[in-house]
Amino acid sequence: MLSPSLEDYLEEIYRFSFSDDIVRVTDISQKLNVKLPSVTKALGKLRAGGYITYQKYGMIGLTDKGRQIGCYLVERNTLLQEFLRTIYADCDVAAEAEAMEHYLSKSTITAIQRLMVFMKHNPETYQRFVEYVRETKKKDKEN
Repeated sequence: MLSPSLEDYLEEIYRFSFSDDIVRVTDISQKLNVKLPSVTKALGKLRAGGYITYQKYGMIGLTDKGRQIGCYLVERNTLLQEFLRTIYADCDVAAEAEAMEHYLSKSTITAIQRLMVFMKHNPETYQRFVEYVRETKKKDKEN
């Protein structure tokens, strides 16, 4: 089981692997706003866990295990951002999803996913929710 911090590293490595041929320590450091030694330490742990391949001063690669978990982490983050937008959460959606993702169980993530699919397949129900949100926000402003 990965710590929330290591999940963040693996998620970013996975994201970088799609946009760049080479994933570098400095890229991860800048993206996560952490110092280079912290990245190197995290990479050592991810390598020991079988998530990445990495040689000091070398390229960072994902193993099959790392690719599978990285994909799940990105999908989980995307789902939570979509969920927050769907419920009209008045927050920094990206930051809120980041805070939520590490502390929700897989069963809760699955429940949110079911709700999102339900809402997509039942637009009339979702529309009733949207109208309710608008009404309550309007009342809140009046008070």
